[in-house]
Amino acid sequence: MALSCFDTLRDLEIDGRTVGRYHSLPALAQSLACSISRMPFSIRIVLESLVRNADGSTIEEADVRGLAGWQARAPRNEEIPFVVARLVAPDASGIPFLADLAAMRDATQALGFPPRLIEPVVPVDLIVDHSLQVDRAGSADALIHNMQQEYRRNRERYSFLKWAAKAFRGFRITPPGVGIIHQVNIEQLARGVWQKDGIFFPDSLVGTDSHTSMINGIGVLGWGVGGIEAEAAMLGQPVYLLTPDVVGVELTGSLPPGATATDLVLTLTQTLRAHKVVGKFVEFFGDGAARLPAPDRCTISNMAPEYGPTAAYFPVDDTTISFLRSAGRTEEELAQLRAYFEAQEMFGMPRAGQLDYTEVIQIDLASIVPSVAGPSRPQDRVPLSELKERVRDLIGTPSTAPSQVSPAGHPALPLASKAHRHGAPLRHGDVVLAAITSCSNTSNPGVLLAAGLLAKKAVEKGLHADPNVKTSFTPGSRVVNAYLQQAGLQSYLDRLGFQVAGYGCATCMGNSGPLEPHIEDQISAGNLTVAAVLSGNRNFEARIHQAIRANFLMSPPLVVAFAIAGRVDFDPENEPLGLGSDGAPVYLRDVWPSMEEVDAVMKFARDPENFKRLYADFTAGDELWQELVAPEGDLFEWDDASTYIRQPPFFAAVELEVPELKPLHGARLLALLGDSVTTDHVSPASTIKPDSPAGSYLKEHRVPTGDFNSYIARRTNHEVMMRGTFGNVRLRNLLLPGIEGGFTVHQPDGCRMSIYDASLAYAKEQVPLIVIAGEEYGTGSSRDWAAKGPALLGVRAVVARGYERIHRSNLIGMGILPCQFIGDDNAGSLQLDGSETFDLIGLEHGVEPRQQLTLRITRADGTRTEVAVLCRIDTPVESDYFRHGGILPYMLRKLLREHQEVTA
Repeated sequence: MALSCFDTLRDLEIDGRTVGRYHSLPALAQSLACSISRMPFSIRIVLESLVRNADGSTIEEADVRGLAGWQARAPRNEEIPFVVARLVAPDASGIPFLADLAAMRDATQALGFPPRLIEPVVPVDLIVDHSLQVDRAGSADALIHNMQQEYRRNRERYSFLKWAAKAFRGFRITPPGVGIIHQVNIEQLARGVWQKDGIFFPDSLVGTDSHTSMINGIGVLGWGVGGIEAEAAMLGQPVYLLTPDVVGVELTGSLPPGATATDLVLTLTQTLRAHKVVGKFVEFFGDGAARLPAPDRCTISNMAPEYGPTAAYFPVDDTTISFLRSAGRTEEELAQLRAYFEAQEMFGMPRAGQLDYTEVIQIDLASIVPSVAGPSRPQDRVPLSELKERVRDLIGTPSTAPSQVSPAGHPALPLASKAHRHGAPLRHGDVVLAAITSCSNTSNPGVLLAAGLLAKKAVEKGLHADPNVKTSFTPGSRVVNAYLQQAGLQSYLDRLGFQVAGYGCATCMGNSGPLEPHIEDQISAGNLTVAAVLSGNRNFEARIHQAIRANFLMSPPLVVAFAIAGRVDFDPENEPLGLGSDGAPVYLRDVWPSMEEVDAVMKFARDPENFKRLYADFTAGDELWQELVAPEGDLFEWDDASTYIRQPPFFAAVELEVPELKPLHGARLLALLGDSVTTDHVSPASTIKPDSPAGSYLKEHRVPTGDFNSYIARRTNHEVMMRGTFGNVRLRNLLLPGIEGGFTVHQPDGCRMSIYDASLAYAKEQVPLIVIAGEEYGTGSSRDWAAKGPALLGVRAVVARGYERIHRSNLIGMGILPCQFIGDDNAGSLQLDGSETFDLIGLEHGVEPRQQLTLRITRADGTRTEVAVLCRIDTPVESDYFRHGGILPYMLRKLLREHQEVTA
């Protein structure tokens, strides 16, 4: 119940009839004698949550008053306890956090309490979408084959999910083969406003996938968090965040002919990443934003993790209503949505000067040009017209070839068109994988219909995909295939090898499946830098496929075009895609669809009957899901012989009393890392190599190599995940210059070994560990195992030049202390080589938010250097989490103590 002192409850009316009540923000402004009329809409949504959930305890009157006084350029020192309406999760992170909950029930019973105290208190939707692998592609049976393989590999995991659906209340599962989390969220789960006990309130959420922010495109505030933080939110803990700056992005003009939403989002990613919007809210406004269709807005919001903000919000307007109507929402739901946001004075796209922002960035949509991004970061945009020279610089000129892209010393690439050498031996710059993937682009019928139209024109001219290219299509939703079929375009995509290979997150997250053996053999034998082209949002090193060094993000129609061309050292303006059936060269401009052609088939994507039919019953006709057998009961029966589902170790030693904070003295350096080390580097998502520590473990447990599956699928086995931590084949630990992979040097003997083996040796010697890194540490997915893994290896602290938001939070959630270098200090300036020991001075009396600590470095010769570092525990609640040893033991103690108080 909200505190009565605010007097905010008002009737919500539609056409003169009262349909419920709501907490009025205009009434709050009147009650507090303040103005919120110029406050960004995203802040107002958080403010409404504070008012509605203020109870004088978890959320106090001061929290409401503080945020109601938000100023665009004020200092940001206060934290906000944001209570979300719901939570979403993919299976990749959802199954591990459900296993944590099951283990929490075990611990609860062991401490003498009822296990059903551990129960979600907010609705949770888990969408099974991250286990699909593209084992087969380019054939009519790809879809059914890949689904059968998915169930065969993951039967144990899916059975665990079925147990959880019965054991926990308020938990729903969307089974495999329906679509990816973000598109299901937009097409089916989101409602814009919710009603509980007669009170209307805005939809809001957190999700355990970084790209949860995609929902911002239809006016729903939400973002990605780590699975650890999500568990706390699910159990009733608010999501805490520092009061954010809000960067207003004014979009003007319109996209020019030939430019797509993908080109726009790649440009925005490059621009906003350069503006350093990490950890802020971004809110779009202006006439250009108003003209963008909702799918284009969702594409932009989807890639928020790539440019860094917590949220990337588009306000609710007529375009939002129109999209939700086409997605099958009822007229009553749409009337409630409109009435609510109009009553809160938040309906419609703001104009320039209407609201106050911390900073305003202007982008003219008319300036957008066709673009790609790569070869290894989504913010590295390259205009399509410059791609050929960019690729030549990367892999053709020894003096400029970065080590992460290709070995130096490659010969210059020949200029001859590959149109005359289809099926020829591979060379540098050839495309070997072309994937129209899910997520940011298959939310967008504009670019998918364009891909279908391009395929149609290409087929009619007699073009084919290059036979060296593995082509695949994994839509984000079954609706996509429905409208492509109705538009008569899927058959042309099929003829170029883009048959539907499954509905889920596949290539973009590394589940691209195997290349043909003769292709991999040529890559290995020639040490070739070959390329993947994909319509996804991430292309970090070794993410897409371990054998492919250069990966370029691009729009779906360009993916089709590059599959035909077969190479990325290609100038589409002046060089042909190939030769047509008449022997004449065919250029990209000859097959590129016009805006009018796309508009003519857009009606098929706006048919609400497709949405209603395909979402009527998720499990209808899914015999594979129906046949799964699952155990029952409040407690899960763990199988110690399982190589998939093992009891998580995070509660093994938890007692009711909070332990004393241990000092950090005599630590050794486990890894010395550079800039832009991603969560993929720390916790790989790819397939498990037989010669890796994780592969050795699986072989010891008699798992056939063909059934190793991926690290994603094995996330509920901590033995596999510990061995895979820092196991990316492209990781560069600077303690071993010139070496790639999960290796380090054990000190003081100087022995080279795997990071896992070194951690075991240090644990036996009772030596704590630290990691030192550069800028943007933890960029990428909201991967809780990138914090869980280091914690289990014995890492006590990380000292970096800078952090990505979610990873910093995850480190604290696992009891690892994130610290940040101050000023110009870094590993290079300190001349670290790994022979040092480290002490963190200042932890003796506990940890305060953003306090200054001293890093004492003792070198092998006994000399000492001391530097100041900033403790990146940013809020008081994060201090509590750290003091408890992480968020999971904090929540367990909190729930048990609350039960004691109630039953006393």
